[in-house]
Amino acid sequence: MTLSASSSVEQMPEWVAILAEHLPQVDDLVTEDDTPVDNLFSAKQQRLLVEPLYTSWAGPGEGRPFLADANVGVFPAVPQSPLVPDAFLSLDVRIPADVWAQTGRSYFMWEYGKPPDVVIEIVSNQKGAEAERKLRLYGQMGVLYCVIFDPTNQLRAGSLRVYHNSGGTYRQVDEGWFPEVGLGVKLWQGVYEGMAATWLRCRRRHNDASLSRNGPKSRKLSCHTTYTLA
Repeated sequence: MTLSASSSVEQMPEWVAILAEHLPQVDDLVTEDDTPVDNLFSAKQQRLLVEPLYTSWAGPGEGRPFLADANVGVFPAVPQSPLVPDAFLSLDVRIPADVWAQTGRSYFMWEYGKPPDVVIEIVSNQKGAEAERKLRLYGQMGVLYCVIFDPTNQLRAGSLRVYHNSGGTYRQVDEGWFPEVGLGVKLWQGVYEGMAATWLRCRRRHNDASLSRNGPKSRKLSCHTTYTLA
């Protein structure tokens, strides 16, 4: 017997109908506005942070997936506006099956069931309010670690600051290691994609080794490098 759409709806369990009714409606949310990234350095830095995680890192543990991306909106709730970190890492989540669906276009926390574990902000001027507004909002979201990379010391607070979330409030920590994640960050001076600069790199060991092709002694990474763990 073939069921019509109306008859199948009538037979839908009550709890399913209640859940569907209370799911956040995202059809009218703006998930992309075509705003360009700040500058060439920021674009390169985002690639250097995200790409090696997929090419060089096995993840937080066997069978545990992760999602890392850059310049993607993180929505805590509807109708709250999203925050757009320069890069983020979220453990134990999978990319949606349909990334073109509205619910798959951004990081909706109610879809993934958790906030990102690490967010990274790259300071390119003094207008982004990374140290005040964003820190407070990331803390309220429950993001475990917030990293502020200020390569030109625009905020006069140092080039690298790492904050750990404790009870919804961030406290600054002395080292860029995330024990709950199994990764860390470090500063690295070298040439990446033809640009000599001080970069922020992911590292897989507490003591040092960064995610790269040739390991921590490497001083030049070409745009053709396939990154592997040191």
